[in-house]
Amino acid sequence: MFFIYNIFLIVLAIIFSPVAAAAFLFQPKFRAGFRQKIGFYKKSSSEKKSIWIHAVSVGEVNATENLIKAVKREFPGYDLVVTTVTATGQEVAGKRLKNTADIISYFPYDFSFSINSAINAFNPALVIIAETEIWPGFIAQLHRKNIPVMLVNGRISPNSFKGYRKLRFFFKKVLEKFSLILMQTETDRERIVKIGAPDSITGVMGNLKFDIARQLDENAVNELKKSLKIGENRVLTAGSTHQGEDEMVLNVYNLLKKEISGLKLLLAPRHPERNENVLGLIKSRGFKYGLRSQKQGFDEADVILLDTMGELGQLYSISYLAFIGGSFSGTGGHNPLEPAIYDVPVVSGPTVFNFRNIYRFMTEAGAAKIVDNEENLYIQLKYYLENEDKYIEASRACGEIFEKNRGALDFAIQKIKNYT
Repeated sequence: MFFIYNIFLIVLAIIFSPVAAAAFLFQPKFRAGFRQKIGFYKKSSSEKKSIWIHAVSVGEVNATENLIKAVKREFPGYDLVVTTVTATGQEVAGKRLKNTADIISYFPYDFSFSINSAINAFNPALVIIAETEIWPGFIAQLHRKNIPVMLVNGRISPNSFKGYRKLRFFFKKVLEKFSLILMQTETDRERIVKIGAPDSITGVMGNLKFDIARQLDENAVNELKKSLKIGENRVLTAGSTHQGEDEMVLNVYNLLKKEISGLKLLLAPRHPERNENVLGLIKSRGFKYGLRSQKQGFDEADVILLDTMGELGQLYSISYLAFIGGSFSGTGGHNPLEPAIYDVPVVSGPTVFNFRNIYRFMTEAGAAKIVDNEENLYIQLKYYLENEDKYIEASRACGEIFEKNRGALDFAIQKIKNYT
């Protein structure tokens, strides 16, 4: 079956090669890491075997950062390899893990020759896949070479579940080759069993995202505030916004600015290639603006565009409130815990299925609010800005959810010990 799958991929690649060539020519992000992905990996000079952790993009890198650092600390007899699929994932991994990982590279395409080249170069004793990245060819090759593979922090959205169920006959053969599958919740575990994973190798670990720590201490936060020249102003951060959400946020901010003195906006688009378009939106509304890449501050700007990579998690520390994007665009939302770790209350749109359980914990605790349209986004933000006692309650609730839900990291490390 996997031989047929590999042939199918090759035929598909040939058929779509003209489209791929055009994408490579006009979209630089598609060219990123191509030589490595196709199989040109440099073999490590180390004699050690490695623990290979795969985190597909920025979200997974952020979620597994503490796990990666714990693996490096707990298993010093192994080299540590971290791979991503996306260029933005590589950039963030390079910034945040350069002193932790021995190798940071791109994940191979799911062709047998690409996979074997990567395996030969990295020499893994164990492969750990973050969340639910299921590459059939990759899993089959690891199984053939008797290399154990774990899935950690797994989750399956309702839409993904429907798709996987339709191909259960195929994915059952893939999932049987995992050594251990650790899901975030019992619902996620039940779904992956229904897709075909053996019940005996599945478990519930909780969510690694609750095991994050503050990247900055109080002194570092104060220095960041000084560099941004915040003064006595309050900052609303709109993080990981998608098309359509920037317009919404700017409309809401325009209203709030007229009613709330000393309110500033930090706007952080999810995808860097949209920065120019978003800057155009800011200019068209007549706001005084600055660019983070130019180290400009709020002393001369109403809005600062975060046009750098890898800083959003830290910049939540200087925020008063946070709006999390992807929640009005149909994308499924992004991680609300990044601001919450700094006791910053969160407001999001209604589409948060990527983090449904986290939002459930946060909304029940009062650390987050979900609104269904632009008008209610304005109302909720204004409510927090004008009612200090309610704001303080929400801020305190942020800290409490971490205390109640930590533990996934230690659980995962104990399981890894069984394979090293």
